Amino acid sequence: MRKAVLFFVLIISIERNALAQTALPCDKHATQETINLYNNLKRSLDRGVMLGHQDDLAYGVGWKYEDGRSDIKDIVGDYPAVMGFELGRIELDHPVNLDSVPFDKMRGFIKTAYAHGSVITISWHLNNPLTGKTAWDLSPKQTIASILPGGEKNALYNSWLDKVAAFFLSLKDAKGEYIPIIFRPFHELNGSWFWWGGKNCTPDEIKHLYQYTESYLRDTTAVHNLLYAFNTDKFYSADEYLERFPGDDYTDVLGFDIYQRNSNDEFMKDANNMLSMLDSISFAHNKIPALTEFGYANLPDSMWWTNVLLPVLKSHKVAYALAWRNAGVKKIDDTEFYMPYKGQASANNFILFCNDEKILLQQDAAKEKLYQTH
Repeated sequence: MRKAVLFFVLIISIERNALAQTALPCDKHATQETINLYNNLKRSLDRGVMLGHQDDLAYGVGWKYEDGRSDIKDIVGDYPAVMGFELGRIELDHPVNLDSVPFDKMRGFIKTAYAHGSVITISWHLNNPLTGKTAWDLSPKQTIASILPGGEKNALYNSWLDKVAAFFLSLKDAKGEYIPIIFRPFHELNGSWFWWGGKNCTPDEIKHLYQYTESYLRDTTAVHNLLYAFNTDKFYSADEYLERFPGDDYTDVLGFDIYQRNSNDEFMKDANNMLSMLDSISFAHNKIPALTEFGYANLPDSMWWTNVLLPVLKSHKVAYALAWRNAGVKKIDDTEFYMPYKGQASANNFILFCNDEKILLQQDAAKEKLYQTH
């Protein structure tokens, strides 16, 4: 009898593990590769943190559009495990995005990164559809109401989503399969610097906009190669984090953005506090935790990578951490970067950071076979 009970328990355990390996993202009609990415990102949490960089293949400090070049590769000999890109201005039919990257080139970078095993994440700083001005235009408070069903700009917003959908559906690999993307619309939505955030709308409004946007992409335009990331800026409690959360049926990845603008100790305290809360929230909601955007402008501390960021990342489980872009020289005496480049003061320390077993680059991601069924 005891053996029979043990056998029964073993069968249940095996079945539960099998279900865990084949869990579905919030889009229940997601492509198989997207489902695989979803499950493998969860599995990779025990392996380490995939390091990411915005626009890594497009440009860096002192260069632009050089085939195969990357500021990270110049230093450590490997590419980031996560590549970030931006869709802003696609809604206006511009040939280049708001960071001056041609969409045709971006499509090529995405295909290359995917072919080598990296994860792709895309943000969208869309213009204010009510005023026609930039994402930072805060003048009206009725923007979201105007683009939801019944609003005067709903048809316009739908046309913008059609253009976004067309881009996502144009992303195919050499076999013609859709490339999975982590899409993070309306990022930093608890801050008040974008028309969709903070004081510029109510929590219910941004929830409805998030739900409407995803439903439109998924159900109207049949885009099924997306995982959806929800991310805030700085927050101080789980309640604050979840105040604008659109619900479990609309999210796959939970994250936040953080930039160091104070002392190392203060940054570590803030980051650790938020990551601890994110650990708990992600576990409770069965979501993938990530540091969706981070940076320390121009990296003035040559030991920052191993003395500050590494201890924080190793104290928590996050699937990836995406550094913002190396915009380079914007004008005289104004250079912007968040990853080191060859010869930069923190470059040698960055090598030590990347050599840690918990920091994963592209070759590490490729070994994880993130887009395959395990």
